[in-house]
Amino acid sequence: MFAFLKKLFGGGNQEQILDLLRQRAIILDVRTAGEFKQGHVKGSVNVPLDQLRGQLSRLKKQQKPIVACCATGRRSGMAAGMLREAGITAVNGGGWQSVRNLIRELAPSTTNG
Repeated sequence: MFAFLKKLFGGGNQEQILDLLRQRAIILDVRTAGEFKQGHVKGSVNVPLDQLRGQLSRLKKQQKPIVACCATGRRSGMAAGMLREAGITAVNGGGWQSVRNLIRELAPSTTNG
């Protein structure tokens, strides 16, 4: 039960997230524009969760995997589910700061933020 909740709300498997980041996945931040302005992963795309359905075809056309993030992993879990239902490879990255830390692990000397 805990593993299910962690996967749904707390982010996906770290190795899976790292693998998608290595593949130059789109980092999709599904928080509100105001939350995004307060801090976000450099290079991430902001599409608030309540606007995601309207952006699915545009995201699918990019033919890239997506790592969804938000504040805690709850909204990004819902977003990842929507994206997968639309045929897009997507994973719940959890909180945006966790995703930022994973990116730093990949390139600690070149990543700012």
